[in-house]
Amino acid sequence: MPTANKALPAPVSAAEAASLFSGLEAFPTLVLAVSGGPDSTALMVLAARWRDMLKAKPELVAVTVDHGLRKEAKAEAAAVGKLARKLGITHRTLRWTGKKPSTGLQQAARAARYRLLGEAARKVGAAHVLTAHTLDDQAETVLIRMSRGSGIAGLAGMQPFSGIPGRERSSRARNPYSEAPRSMDSGPGPSGRPGMTETEAALHLIRPFLSLPKSRLVATLRAAKIPFATDPANRDPRFTRARLRALMPDLAEEGLDARRLALLARRLKRADAALEAATARARDELALPAHQDTIAFDAKGYARLPGEVGLRLIGAAVAALGDEGPVELGKLEAMKEALDAAQKQGNVRFRRTLAGAVVAFTGTRILVECAPPRRSRTLTTRRVTPASRAKQR
Repeated sequence: MPTANKALPAPVSAAEAASLFSGLEAFPTLVLAVSGGPDSTALMVLAARWRDMLKAKPELVAVTVDHGLRKEAKAEAAAVGKLARKLGITHRTLRWTGKKPSTGLQQAARAARYRLLGEAARKVGAAHVLTAHTLDDQAETVLIRMSRGSGIAGLAGMQPFSGIPGRERSSRARNPYSEAPRSMDSGPGPSGRPGMTETEAALHLIRPFLSLPKSRLVATLRAAKIPFATDPANRDPRFTRARLRALMPDLAEEGLDARRLALLARRLKRADAALEAATARARDELALPAHQDTIAFDAKGYARLPGEVGLRLIGAAVAALGDEGPVELGKLEAMKEALDAAQKQGNVRFRRTLAGAVVAFTGTRILVECAPPRRSRTLTTRRVTPASRAKQR
């Protein structure tokens, strides 16, 4: 007996669009990240429909980043510009210039894209950049982070509202504990990343489509007879996301579909928020007076903390004072394990460096300090003589 056909995905209605963009009407200018693919093209179309329903209409600026990796990209950007003009949206194309890396290309391209989007937003005076990440993207992100051993914060996935990824921060220009610390692999909170300056925190990323499957955005464009581009990199098995995307139908057969993975992300985000609140309370209770470039905790109180809270507390302090980039979760776990052992043994000579910060145990206090500058080795071209060779022996 034949099975009934599955219902076709429904286009996004005007009422749904109004709900998805609700609250954004208060901002005078919004930047839309539009590559020309189905998701971002739908973002531009639906944002225009939403804007046209408003009395006070925000200015919409569509930005296309040409990474210079495909010859078709120039024509795709031109097609986005043509559609943008038809919709009454300003359009700009930005190009990623310079030498491209031979490894980690997608990560480098992502970083370049957000950097250029941030620059475009500042030029037009916008504080918010909208991207078209969907429910499917969220599910793939959770799988990628799961495969890489991310912690709870990482598995919480992307958030509807966050800071611009990859922004450089100035951690020593202010008191690093003037706000609650956040864990080392978490995404940004509503006010931006920990330690962000006021200027950096002013740029926000908004993902209005995280609850929508990609199929509904495609259906929206097809109903309006609006063409879109397809990027072959989305199916290229050289890339992790493409390989995991190919697995999604099989995972869905076992019940692990995009909605289940997105549900997992929401539940882990809820747990992450509770852990962050507990970490903030621990910081307030255990923090001791210290110099500007030092963070101190009461050692006895720290020893009583739940493991995850203690890990986050040290991680946030290292992230605030270190200057060698993000704190790797695995290295932080190893650091905490060694610190816990030192406390149990009463080893007051414990002192280790991580991500440009030094963690030390003094018996009564746990200190996190800025690591001293690394000494650079000076290379010489001194001629080697028999006498100097004898000295070396």
